[in-house]
Amino acid sequence: MKRIALFVLTNIAVMVVVGIVSSLLGVGRYTGTNTGQLMIFSLIVGFAGAIVSLLMSKTAAKMSMGVHIIQAPQNADEAWLVETVRGFADKAGIGMPEVGIYEGEPNAFATGAFKNSSLVAVSTGLLRGMTREEVEAVIGHEVAHVANGDMVTMALIQGVMNTFVVFASRVIGSLVDGFLRRGDDRSGPGVGYYITTVVLDILFGFLAGIVVAWFSRQREFRADAGSAQLTGSARNMIAALQRLGGMHAQGQDMPKNLAAMGIAGGIGQLFSTHPPMEQRIAALQALGR
Repeated sequence: MKRIALFVLTNIAVMVVVGIVSSLLGVGRYTGTNTGQLMIFSLIVGFAGAIVSLLMSKTAAKMSMGVHIIQAPQNADEAWLVETVRGFADKAGIGMPEVGIYEGEPNAFATGAFKNSSLVAVSTGLLRGMTREEVEAVIGHEVAHVANGDMVTMALIQGVMNTFVVFASRVIGSLVDGFLRRGDDRSGPGVGYYITTVVLDILFGFLAGIVVAWFSRQREFRADAGSAQLTGSARNMIAALQRLGGMHAQGQDMPKNLAAMGIAGGIGQLFSTHPPMEQRIAALQALGR
């Protein structure tokens, strides 16, 4: 919670500084906009979607993935799964997450807006394709995500990036529009503003996605290390990653917003939410040494 509070305060301070600098440079005079009001508008628009998505994440995950929540274990496997999650949650100092199973390729994910009200779900493919020790390591990874507050952190980072996208695209859009409409006495934004804003929203959105993906990859290294700490050894997590690499599990059966919280992520370097398996294994091997 302290880390999240500091993160929020730091980024509010950054936005305040941007607003002050914009006012001192007279950006509003050149763009014909009130930078203070635009900053507030950008913060609201930028964080609204991220926060709503976070608050709805657990419900959305259950519906989109068809997660079967284990209310009362019906067999030995379900009982083992629940007790494994319970043991790691107690060790990590968080409330007991809901535990679920869903049909799909080998993968697992954690989600939820709060540490003490989260969801940890594993796929049937993971349970069938891995040993108990490897599944334990994967569960430890997901519990570490919850204990680290990764869902909240990623929502905040997305909100900050959205805010900068909205603010920057509209400031530049106003500048372009003012240049194109020199000598025009008509009030209100013109076509140049709308076209520039839409184009820059898309362009800056791609750039923001690269930043968010980079933070996501760093978070995966921490969760891998958290799994090693919870299980007492990096060996099983290494074995799980090696097996996942052999299965070519890349989270393709998971929605984009959940793939970022899975054990295996998408392909592509700049936009990948997960580091390559080789890098994750190397990091765990170094940790073991």
